[in-house]
Amino acid sequence: MAMAQLPQDLIEEILAWLPVKSLMRFRCVSRTWNSLIFQAHFVKLNLQRSSRNTHVLLRCQINTVFEDMRDLPGIAPCSICSLLENPSSTVDNGCHQLDNRYLFIGSCNGLVCLINLVARGEFSEYRVWFCNLATRIMSEDSPHLCLRSCNYKLWWYQVKCGFAYDDRSDTYKVVLVLSNIKSQNWEVRVHRLGDTHWRKVLTCPAFPILGEKCGQPVSGTVNWFAIRKLGFDYEWETVTVDQLVIFSYDLNKETFKYLLMPNGLSQVPCGPELGVLKGCLCLSHVHRRTHFVVWLMREFGVENSWTQLLNVTLELLQAPLPCVILKPLCISEKGDVLLLANYISLKFILYNKKDNRIVYTQDFNNQVPMSSHDYIQSLVLPYGN
Repeated sequence: MAMAQLPQDLIEEILAWLPVKSLMRFRCVSRTWNSLIFQAHFVKLNLQRSSRNTHVLLRCQINTVFEDMRDLPGIAPCSICSLLENPSSTVDNGCHQLDNRYLFIGSCNGLVCLINLVARGEFSEYRVWFCNLATRIMSEDSPHLCLRSCNYKLWWYQVKCGFAYDDRSDTYKVVLVLSNIKSQNWEVRVHRLGDTHWRKVLTCPAFPILGEKCGQPVSGTVNWFAIRKLGFDYEWETVTVDQLVIFSYDLNKETFKYLLMPNGLSQVPCGPELGVLKGCLCLSHVHRRTHFVVWLMREFGVENSWTQLLNVTLELLQAPLPCVILKPLCISEKGDVLLLANYISLKFILYNKKDNRIVYTQDFNNQVPMSSHDYIQSLVLPYGN
Protein backbone atom coordinates (compact mmCIF):
# COMPACT_ATOMS: atom_id res chain seq x y z
CA MET A 1 0.00 0.00 0.00
CA ALA A 2 2.87 2.37 0.82
CA MET A 3 4.43 1.77 -2.61
CA ALA A 4 1.10 2.42 -4.32
CA GLN A 5 0.95 5.88 -2.72
CA LEU A 6 4.33 7.01 -4.09
CA PRO A 7 4.14 9.38 -7.07
CA GLN A 8 5.05 7.73 -10.37
CA ASP A 9 7.91 10.14 -11.06
CA LEU A 10 9.44 9.32 -7.65
CA ILE A 11 9.19 5.57 -8.36
CA GLU A 12 10.94 6.10 -11.69
CA GLU A 13 13.68 8.16 -10.04
CA ILE A 14 14.33 5.47 -7.43
CA LEU A 15 14.36 2.65 -9.98
CA ALA A 16 16.67 4.59 -12.31
CA TRP A 17 19.50 4.32 -9.76
CA LEU A 18 19.35 0.53 -9.64
CA PRO A 19 21.71 -1.77 -11.58
CA VAL A 20 20.47 -3.46 -14.74
CA LYS A 21 20.54 -6.92 -13.18
CA SER A 22 18.08 -5.82 -10.47
CA LEU A 23 15.82 -4.03 -12.94
CA MET A 24 15.58 -7.15 -15.10
CA ARG A 25 14.32 -9.08 -12.04
CA PHE A 26 11.88 -6.29 -11.11
CA ARG A 27 10.10 -6.58 -14.46
CA CYS A 28 7.96 -9.29 -12.88
CA VAL A 29 6.71 -6.99 -10.08
CA SER A 30 3.91 -5.57 -12.21
CA ARG A 31 2.89 -4.85 -15.78
CA THR A 32 3.53 -1.16 -15.15
CA TRP A 33 7.14 -1.78 -14.09
CA ASN A 34 7.70 -4.22 -16.94
CA SER A 35 6.52 -1.59 -19.42
CA LEU A 36 8.47 1.23 -17.76
CA ILE A 37 11.88 -0.44 -17.71
CA PHE A 38 12.29 -0.48 -21.51
CA GLN A 39 10.65 2.86 -22.25
CA ALA A 40 13.05 5.18 -24.07
CA HIS A 41 13.02 7.94 -21.43
CA PHE A 42 13.68 5.49 -18.59
CA VAL A 43 16.50 3.75 -20.51
CA LYS A 44 18.23 7.13 -20.91
CA LEU A 45 17.59 8.09 -17.28
CA ASN A 46 19.11 4.83 -16.03
CA LEU A 47 22.11 5.31 -18.32
CA GLN A 48 22.65 8.82 -16.94
CA ARG A 49 22.49 7.54 -13.35
CA SER A 50 24.88 4.64 -13.93
CA SER A 51 28.44 4.84 -12.63
CA ARG A 52 31.07 5.39 -15.32
CA ASN A 53 34.55 3.92 -15.62
CA THR A 54 33.85 1.00 -13.27
CA HIS A 55 33.86 -1.75 -15.92
CA VAL A 56 35.71 -2.66 -19.09
CA LEU A 57 34.98 -5.15 -21.85
CA LEU A 58 37.91 -7.34 -22.83
CA ARG A 59 38.05 -8.87 -26.30
CA CYS A 60 39.67 -12.26 -25.75
CA GLN A 61 41.07 -15.18 -27.67
CA ILE A 62 39.95 -18.42 -26.04
CA ASN A 63 42.61 -21.13 -26.35
CA THR A 64 40.92 -24.47 -27.01
CA VAL A 65 42.25 -27.77 -25.74
CA PHE A 66 41.31 -29.68 -28.89
CA GLU A 67 43.91 -29.97 -31.64
CA ASP A 68 41.31 -29.95 -34.43
CA MET A 69 39.76 -26.64 -33.31
CA ARG A 70 41.08 -23.12 -33.81
CA ASP A 71 41.19 -20.63 -30.97
CA LEU A 72 37.82 -18.94 -30.54
CA PRO A 73 37.00 -15.26 -30.01
CA GLY A 74 35.27 -14.14 -26.85
CA ILE A 75 34.28 -11.03 -24.90
CA ALA A 76 34.36 -10.58 -21.13
CA PRO A 77 32.66 -7.71 -19.25
CA CYS A 78 34.77 -7.17 -16.13
CA SER A 79 34.61 -5.02 -13.02
CA ILE A 80 37.81 -2.96 -12.90
CA CYS A 81 38.14 -3.57 -9.16
CA SER A 82 37.88 -7.33 -9.65
CA LEU A 83 40.20 -7.21 -12.65
CA LEU A 84 42.89 -5.40 -10.68
CA GLU A 85 42.61 -7.89 -7.81
CA ASN A 86 42.55 -11.14 -9.80
CA PRO A 87 42.54 -10.68 -13.59
CA SER A 88 42.74 -14.33 -14.68
CA SER A 89 39.84 -15.43 -12.52
CA THR A 90 37.73 -12.39 -13.49
CA VAL A 91 38.18 -13.03 -17.22
CA ASP A 92 37.58 -16.78 -16.85
CA ASN A 93 34.30 -16.28 -15.00
CA GLY A 94 32.80 -13.72 -17.36
CA CYS A 95 33.96 -14.71 -20.84
CA HIS A 96 31.29 -15.13 -23.56
CA GLN A 97 32.39 -17.31 -26.46
CA LEU A 98 31.63 -15.95 -29.95
CA ASP A 99 31.19 -17.62 -33.31
CA ASN A 100 34.53 -17.24 -35.11
CA ARG A 101 32.72 -16.02 -38.23
CA TYR A 102 32.06 -12.72 -36.47
CA LEU A 103 34.41 -9.85 -35.79
CA PHE A 104 33.91 -7.83 -32.61
CA ILE A 105 33.69 -4.15 -33.59
CA GLY A 106 33.22 -2.43 -30.26
CA SER A 107 31.04 -1.58 -27.31
CA CYS A 108 29.11 1.59 -26.59
CA ASN A 109 26.64 2.35 -23.76
CA GLY A 110 26.21 -1.36 -23.09
CA LEU A 111 25.64 -2.36 -26.72
CA VAL A 112 28.07 -4.73 -28.43
CA CYS A 113 28.49 -4.65 -32.22
CA LEU A 114 29.59 -7.64 -34.30
CA ILE A 115 30.15 -7.89 -38.04
CA ASN A 116 30.75 -10.71 -40.49
CA LEU A 117 31.79 -10.93 -44.13
CA VAL A 118 30.09 -13.44 -46.41
CA ALA A 119 31.47 -14.06 -49.93
CA ARG A 120 28.83 -14.70 -52.60
CA GLY A 121 30.51 -15.15 -55.97
CA GLU A 122 31.70 -11.81 -57.31
CA PHE A 123 29.97 -9.99 -54.43
CA SER A 124 30.71 -9.81 -50.72
CA GLU A 125 28.22 -8.96 -47.98
CA TYR A 126 28.88 -7.21 -44.68
CA ARG A 127 26.26 -7.82 -41.99
CA VAL A 128 26.13 -6.27 -38.53
CA TRP A 129 24.57 -7.54 -35.33
CA PHE A 130 23.93 -5.80 -32.03
CA CYS A 131 23.47 -7.30 -28.60
CA ASN A 132 23.13 -6.14 -25.00
CA LEU A 133 25.08 -8.47 -22.70
CA ALA A 134 23.37 -7.23 -19.53
CA THR A 135 19.81 -7.79 -20.76
CA ARG A 136 20.77 -10.69 -23.09
CA ILE A 137 18.77 -9.15 -25.93
CA MET A 138 20.11 -9.41 -29.50
CA SER A 139 18.97 -7.81 -32.74
CA GLU A 140 16.77 -10.20 -34.70
CA ASP A 141 17.92 -9.14 -38.15
CA SER A 142 20.36 -6.73 -39.69
CA PRO A 143 20.90 -4.91 -42.97
CA HIS A 144 23.70 -6.02 -45.25
CA LEU A 145 26.12 -4.06 -47.38
CA CYS A 146 26.71 -5.82 -50.70
CA LEU A 147 29.81 -4.81 -52.69
CA ARG A 148 31.28 -6.05 -55.94
CA SER A 149 34.61 -7.70 -55.19
CA CYS A 150 36.36 -6.36 -58.30
CA ASN A 151 35.97 -2.78 -57.06
CA TYR A 152 36.99 -3.30 -53.45
CA LYS A 153 39.78 -4.98 -51.56
CA LEU A 154 37.64 -7.00 -49.23
CA TRP A 155 40.19 -8.85 -47.13
CA TRP A 156 39.77 -8.14 -43.43
CA TYR A 157 43.10 -6.40 -43.01
CA GLN A 158 42.12 -3.82 -45.67
CA VAL A 159 38.80 -2.92 -44.06
CA LYS A 160 38.51 -0.67 -41.02
CA CYS A 161 35.45 -0.78 -38.77
CA GLY A 162 34.06 1.33 -35.98
CA PHE A 163 31.06 1.58 -33.65
CA ALA A 164 30.14 4.63 -31.57
CA TYR A 165 27.34 6.80 -30.22
CA ASP A 166 26.48 10.15 -31.78
CA ASP A 167 25.03 12.11 -28.86
CA ARG A 168 24.03 15.07 -31.03
CA SER A 169 21.63 12.96 -33.08
CA ASP A 170 21.05 10.35 -30.34
CA THR A 171 21.96 7.48 -32.65
CA TYR A 172 24.34 4.51 -32.63
CA LYS A 173 26.36 4.15 -35.83
CA VAL A 174 28.56 1.52 -37.47
CA VAL A 175 31.33 2.79 -39.73
CA LEU A 176 33.12 0.87 -42.49
CA VAL A 177 36.18 2.38 -44.17
CA LEU A 178 36.83 0.48 -47.42
CA SER A 179 39.67 0.76 -49.94
CA ASN A 180 38.47 1.23 -53.53
CA ILE A 181 41.03 -0.15 -56.00
CA LYS A 182 39.64 1.74 -58.99
CA SER A 183 39.64 5.22 -57.46
CA GLN A 184 42.53 4.64 -55.03
CA ASN A 185 40.46 6.20 -52.26
CA TRP A 186 39.03 5.23 -48.91
CA GLU A 187 35.23 5.15 -48.95
CA VAL A 188 33.28 5.57 -45.72
CA ARG A 189 29.95 3.75 -45.32
CA VAL A 190 27.68 4.26 -42.29
CA HIS A 191 24.77 2.29 -40.84
CA ARG A 192 22.56 3.71 -38.09
CA LEU A 193 21.00 1.37 -35.55
CA GLY A 194 17.37 0.88 -36.56
CA ASP A 195 17.88 1.74 -40.26
CA THR A 196 17.40 -0.76 -43.07
CA HIS A 197 20.28 0.41 -45.25
CA TRP A 198 23.86 1.69 -45.39
CA ARG A 199 24.88 5.13 -46.64
CA LYS A 200 28.02 6.20 -48.47
CA VAL A 201 28.96 9.42 -46.69
CA LEU A 202 32.36 10.46 -48.05
CA THR A 203 35.58 9.52 -49.78
CA CYS A 204 39.09 10.48 -48.73
CA PRO A 205 42.52 10.08 -50.34
CA ALA A 206 44.53 6.91 -50.04
CA PHE A 207 46.86 6.71 -47.05
CA PRO A 208 47.83 3.88 -44.68
CA ILE A 209 45.49 3.32 -41.74
CA LEU A 210 47.45 1.18 -39.31
CA GLY A 211 46.90 -1.00 -36.28
CA GLU A 212 43.74 -2.88 -35.42
CA LYS A 213 40.77 -3.13 -37.76
CA CYS A 214 38.47 -1.58 -35.16
CA GLY A 215 38.63 2.14 -34.49
CA GLN A 216 38.50 3.68 -31.02
CA PRO A 217 35.25 5.54 -30.13
CA VAL A 218 35.67 8.83 -28.25
CA SER A 219 33.29 11.81 -28.01
CA GLY A 220 31.21 10.96 -31.08
CA THR A 221 34.18 10.04 -33.25
CA VAL A 222 35.98 6.87 -34.36
CA ASN A 223 39.77 6.98 -34.48
CA TRP A 224 42.61 5.03 -36.12
CA PHE A 225 46.39 5.38 -36.16
CA ALA A 226 47.48 6.53 -39.65
CA ILE A 227 50.22 7.96 -41.86
CA ARG A 228 49.26 11.01 -43.93
CA LYS A 229 50.70 12.14 -47.26
CA LEU A 230 51.52 8.59 -48.32
CA GLY A 231 49.72 6.17 -50.62
CA PHE A 232 48.96 2.54 -49.83
CA ASP A 233 52.48 1.50 -50.90
CA TYR A 234 55.15 2.71 -48.49
CA GLU A 235 58.11 1.55 -46.42
CA TRP A 236 57.91 1.96 -42.66
CA GLU A 237 61.63 2.77 -42.49
CA THR A 238 61.03 5.99 -44.48
CA VAL A 239 58.17 7.27 -42.27
CA THR A 240 58.93 10.37 -40.18
CA VAL A 241 57.32 11.33 -36.88
CA ASP A 242 55.68 14.37 -38.56
CA GLN A 243 53.72 12.04 -40.85
CA LEU A 244 52.14 10.12 -37.97
CA VAL A 245 48.58 11.19 -37.20
CA ILE A 246 45.27 9.93 -35.88
CA PHE A 247 42.56 9.63 -38.53
CA SER A 248 39.40 10.80 -36.74
CA TYR A 249 35.94 10.39 -38.30
CA ASP A 250 33.17 12.61 -36.85
CA LEU A 251 29.85 10.71 -36.75
CA ASN A 252 27.63 13.79 -36.63
CA LYS A 253 29.37 16.06 -39.14
CA GLU A 254 30.29 13.09 -41.38
CA THR A 255 33.74 14.56 -41.91
CA PHE A 256 37.26 13.53 -40.97
CA LYS A 257 40.35 15.29 -39.70
CA TYR A 258 43.88 14.45 -38.57
CA LEU A 259 44.87 14.70 -34.91
CA LEU A 260 48.54 15.28 -34.16
CA MET A 261 50.77 13.08 -32.03
CA PRO A 262 51.95 14.28 -28.58
CA ASN A 263 54.60 17.03 -28.67
CA GLY A 264 56.89 14.84 -26.59
CA LEU A 265 57.04 12.20 -29.33
CA SER A 266 60.50 12.85 -30.73
CA GLN A 267 60.84 9.84 -33.02
CA VAL A 268 58.73 7.21 -34.75
CA PRO A 269 57.46 4.93 -31.96
CA CYS A 270 57.82 1.17 -31.91
CA GLY A 271 54.56 -0.79 -31.92
CA PRO A 272 52.15 2.16 -31.45
CA GLU A 273 48.63 1.23 -30.30
CA LEU A 274 45.48 3.31 -29.85
CA GLY A 275 42.99 2.58 -27.09
CA VAL A 276 40.60 4.21 -24.65
CA LEU A 277 41.23 4.56 -20.90
CA LYS A 278 38.55 6.13 -18.67
CA GLY A 279 36.90 7.71 -21.70
CA CYS A 280 40.12 9.30 -23.00
CA LEU A 281 42.00 8.45 -26.18
CA CYS A 282 45.15 6.52 -25.29
CA LEU A 283 48.39 6.02 -27.22
CA SER A 284 50.93 3.42 -26.07
CA HIS A 285 54.30 2.51 -27.59
CA VAL A 286 57.90 1.50 -26.93
CA HIS A 287 60.36 4.43 -26.80
CA ARG A 288 64.02 4.05 -27.87
CA ARG A 289 63.81 0.30 -27.26
CA THR A 290 64.15 0.93 -23.51
CA HIS A 291 60.85 2.32 -22.15
CA PHE A 292 57.12 1.65 -22.38
CA VAL A 293 55.17 4.90 -22.67
CA VAL A 294 51.45 5.63 -22.39
CA TRP A 295 49.82 8.96 -23.34
CA LEU A 296 46.29 10.21 -22.65
CA MET A 297 44.47 12.94 -24.56
CA ARG A 298 42.69 14.49 -21.58
CA GLU A 299 40.45 16.71 -23.73
CA PHE A 300 39.53 15.06 -26.99
CA GLY A 301 40.58 16.96 -30.12
CA VAL A 302 42.93 19.28 -28.20
CA GLU A 303 46.48 18.24 -29.07
CA ASN A 304 47.95 20.25 -26.17
CA SER A 305 45.99 18.06 -23.74
CA TRP A 306 48.19 15.01 -24.45
CA THR A 307 49.56 13.92 -21.05
CA GLN A 308 52.20 11.30 -20.39
CA LEU A 309 50.52 8.79 -18.10
CA LEU A 310 53.32 6.24 -17.93
CA ASN A 311 57.02 6.05 -18.74
CA VAL A 312 58.65 2.94 -17.31
CA THR A 313 61.63 0.81 -18.30
CA LEU A 314 61.10 -2.47 -20.11
CA GLU A 315 63.52 -4.04 -17.65
CA LEU A 316 61.23 -3.21 -14.72
CA LEU A 317 58.21 -4.57 -16.62
CA GLN A 318 60.13 -7.78 -17.29
CA ALA A 319 59.70 -7.27 -21.05
CA PRO A 320 63.19 -7.59 -22.55
CA LEU A 321 64.02 -6.97 -26.20
CA PRO A 322 64.11 -7.89 -29.03
CA CYS A 323 60.37 -8.68 -29.08
CA VAL A 324 58.08 -6.52 -26.93
CA ILE A 325 54.29 -6.45 -27.13
CA LEU A 326 52.66 -4.57 -24.25
CA LYS A 327 49.22 -3.01 -23.92
CA PRO A 328 47.35 -1.17 -21.13
CA LEU A 329 44.04 -2.84 -20.22
CA CYS A 330 42.62 -0.68 -17.42
CA ILE A 331 43.50 1.88 -14.78
CA SER A 332 42.39 2.28 -11.16
CA GLU A 333 39.94 4.99 -10.09
CA LYS A 334 42.75 7.16 -8.66
CA GLY A 335 44.90 6.59 -11.74
CA ASP A 336 47.87 5.24 -9.81
CA VAL A 337 47.61 1.53 -10.70
CA LEU A 338 47.58 0.11 -14.23
CA LEU A 339 46.90 -3.38 -15.48
CA LEU A 340 49.05 -4.21 -18.51
CA ALA A 341 49.17 -7.21 -20.81
CA ASN A 342 52.51 -8.74 -21.85
CA TYR A 343 51.84 -10.81 -24.97
CA ILE A 344 55.32 -12.35 -25.09
CA SER A 345 55.27 -13.88 -21.61
CA LEU A 346 51.44 -14.26 -21.73
CA LYS A 347 51.04 -12.52 -18.39
CA PHE A 348 49.07 -9.75 -16.73
CA ILE A 349 51.23 -7.07 -15.08
CA LEU A 350 49.85 -4.93 -12.26
CA TYR A 351 52.03 -1.81 -12.05
CA ASN A 352 51.91 0.78 -9.25
CA LYS A 353 52.92 4.22 -10.58
CA LYS A 354 53.21 5.79 -7.14
CA ASP A 355 55.75 3.27 -5.89
CA ASN A 356 57.24 2.51 -9.33
CA ARG A 357 56.98 -1.21 -8.79
CA ILE A 358 55.26 -4.32 -10.10
CA VAL A 359 52.63 -5.46 -7.61
CA TYR A 360 52.25 -8.87 -9.23
CA THR A 361 52.27 -10.80 -12.50
CA GLN A 362 49.71 -13.45 -13.38
CA ASP A 363 49.30 -15.91 -16.25
CA PHE A 364 46.60 -15.36 -18.88
CA ASN A 365 45.40 -18.97 -18.56
CA ASN A 366 43.10 -19.91 -21.46
CA GLN A 367 41.65 -16.43 -22.15
CA VAL A 368 44.14 -14.10 -23.85
CA PRO A 369 42.95 -10.45 -23.67
CA MET A 370 43.44 -8.90 -27.11
CA SER A 371 42.01 -5.43 -26.44
CA SER A 372 40.16 -3.43 -23.80
CA HIS A 373 37.07 -1.26 -24.27
CA ASP A 374 35.11 1.07 -22.00
CA TYR A 375 31.94 -0.68 -20.89
CA ILE A 376 28.81 0.13 -18.93
CA GLN A 377 25.76 -2.02 -18.21
CA SER A 378 22.60 -0.50 -19.64
CA LEU A 379 19.04 -1.15 -20.81
CA VAL A 380 19.71 0.18 -24.33
CA LEU A 381 17.88 -1.96 -26.88
CA PRO A 382 19.87 -3.43 -29.80
CA TYR A 383 17.34 -2.19 -32.35
CA GLY A 384 15.59 1.06 -33.20
CA ASN A 385 12.64 2.20 -31.07
